[in-house]
Amino acid sequence: MADSPFSNMNMPGNIKGFRKNAGPIILAIVVMLLIFSSIYTIGPEEVGVVLRFGRYTRTAESGLNFKLPFGIEEVQKLPVERQLKEEFGFRTLQAGVQTRYSQENYEDESLMLTGDLNLAEVEWVVQYRINDPYKYLFKVKDPQQTLRDISESTMRQVVGNRTVNEVLTIGRQAIATAAEQKMQELCNEYDTGIKIEQVVLQDVNPPDPVKSSFNAVNEAQQEKERLINEALADYNKFIPKAKGDAQAVIQESEGYAIDRVNRSEGDVARFNLLYTQYIAAPEVTRKRIYLETLTKILPRIGQKVVIDENGRNILPLLQLNGQSARQLPAGGAQK
Repeated sequence: MADSPFSNMNMPGNIKGFRKNAGPIILAIVVMLLIFSSIYTIGPEEVGVVLRFGRYTRTAESGLNFKLPFGIEEVQKLPVERQLKEEFGFRTLQAGVQTRYSQENYEDESLMLTGDLNLAEVEWVVQYRINDPYKYLFKVKDPQQTLRDISESTMRQVVGNRTVNEVLTIGRQAIATAAEQKMQELCNEYDTGIKIEQVVLQDVNPPDPVKSSFNAVNEAQQEKERLINEALADYNKFIPKAKGDAQAVIQESEGYAIDRVNRSEGDVARFNLLYTQYIAAPEVTRKRIYLETLTKILPRIGQKVVIDENGRNILPLLQLNGQSARQLPAGGAQK
């Protein structure tokens, strides 16, 4: 039989050397395990809840932290600074520029009865934060499912207090606000450690069998509102203008009346003065009035010609307006 490669080895000496070198190696391994099981990192949006044998001891902030090794203390990380969300009536498969939604039917969540005994499909999103890690982990068994149950029951209650027209049209913001307040009250009452940030109605529609009828009603209401708005716009455009024109005519008439009255009063005063002068000196006043009248009339006559009743020749009298006799009209002389 051939000799074994280990036949010449001194077995007891090798085992003793191995034991001598294994001590530091095992110690180094234990130290490394101790270090790696004692050090942990908390992200910038997280806090760490430290449990010692399953019991809460403290909350660790973001950064490098230490805990007791070998499973004595465990850490559960919670994203307290991140806004979380729960979707109802739909599910988002991939968010982005072209968001993809699940094709599954979630009518058990979204189908609701309104206050006037109609049905509506309500899809909404609850955005929330974890504001108390201790309550979130230890006060409620399943806080996420509890939040979903609170949200669904609250939304059904709020929608059930309103008509279907309010739910589909003008009451959406009021519904979201009322639901947000009620959800927060219930979360505080149950000590869930959750802060509701916002409730958003994603989509509200009538059920598919009656959707066409509801759409026709909504279109008629929108057309009604459009016509009313157009009528109000025309009213605001033409009525003030007509009122302004009427006021301008009234003011113009009042100004004209005041002007005529003032002119008439001035003419009366002038006539009274002339009459006073006429009474004092009738002949002089009469002649002055005659001359003043001729002074106003003669410049407007044009060419003046005096004809002797007994004579046969036409003699130019005066060139009062500076025109020559050649400017006389072709039809003959003026008298």
